[in-house]
Amino acid sequence: MMYTCTPRAHPHATLADMAKAASRKIIKRTTGAKKSLAVDLHCHVHVPEADAIAKQTVLPAPDPVVQHGSQRSADRQKEQWQQIHHKATSTEARLAEMNKMGIDVQAISTSPSHYNYRIEPELGRQSSRVVNERLAEIVASHPDRFVALGTVPMQEPAFAVAELEHCMKKLGFRGLELGTNVGKTELADPKYEKFWAKVQELGAVVFLHPGGFTDTSRLKEHFLTNVIGNPLDTTVALAHIVYGGILERYPKIKFVAAHGGGYMGHYPARMDHAYKVRPECHDHITRPPSYYMKKIYYDTMVFGHDQLEHLVRLWGESHVVIGTDYPYDMGYYKPVDFIERAKFLTRKQKDAIIGGNAAKLLGLKARIK
Repeated sequence: MMYTCTPRAHPHATLADMAKAASRKIIKRTTGAKKSLAVDLHCHVHVPEADAIAKQTVLPAPDPVVQHGSQRSADRQKEQWQQIHHKATSTEARLAEMNKMGIDVQAISTSPSHYNYRIEPELGRQSSRVVNERLAEIVASHPDRFVALGTVPMQEPAFAVAELEHCMKKLGFRGLELGTNVGKTELADPKYEKFWAKVQELGAVVFLHPGGFTDTSRLKEHFLTNVIGNPLDTTVALAHIVYGGILERYPKIKFVAAHGGGYMGHYPARMDHAYKVRPECHDHITRPPSYYMKKIYYDTMVFGHDQLEHLVRLWGESHVVIGTDYPYDMGYYKPVDFIERAKFLTRKQKDAIIGGNAAKLLGLKARIK
């Protein structure tokens, strides 16, 4: 079976067509007599030009680890960036790493440092456009290896809607990556109602990824701003998305939650209990929270097979996808091996998690060869 990342119409279509014609071959991973596709739905690209735009702001949005963490963590952040900058910006380095990991296709998305939700809306709009154009260039250069998830300036909902339309209609993207909060405004805030309506209308996949926790007063030491803070922020965001009724009003939206959905992906029973006994827990929903959580997809960035098994048992193998968090140090770079070593999974379940589920989500077209 061969999968191709058929590009949608966008300004780089001619370049994309040329690249596709010149590079038809997709690396295929063989398991016994079967071949299965490997798709990474959690991987980031950094665009220095967007940094230059953001620096014009009078409302700086520093790295939360540097802002709220210890000096030791801040120093380590700088060291890490020097080590991974080339991987975060170079397409050729990325392709080489993908081949090592056994990844056929990456759904590339922005570095979380490019969310820039706190800066002036116009600068946010410009920053998002620069990132999205760079993602489009990468896809056009290797359309058999990449699809893209765009970024939008969420501090201004009208700008966010316009950029989403640009990504989906002009650049041929498959969806977008969103931070888990906009300052301290939740994604379920009524101001985003038109945005979510447009997401559903356009069929955009939403990859939900934290950009740092909003209250780090107790997480300064031990890199807890990331170790606990990132999955905790995803947990809070998903709780607002579910209890706030986004999936009640827009049931066709496909969310993919980073880091296995944070803690919420493993603790639905308490949420369902609260729904039964607390009236404020069903102001916006008509079913238990777990009903909506079953609509969400969860990536494999959980590091342990026990946690992976728990995700599969709770939500089904059809709602679990590979993620690597490339190229950061909190990533996991043997994703295919991780799934292959999971003894509790059948061959069919492994193939679905390794790439089949993501292929369906992203609209990758398959041909039997």
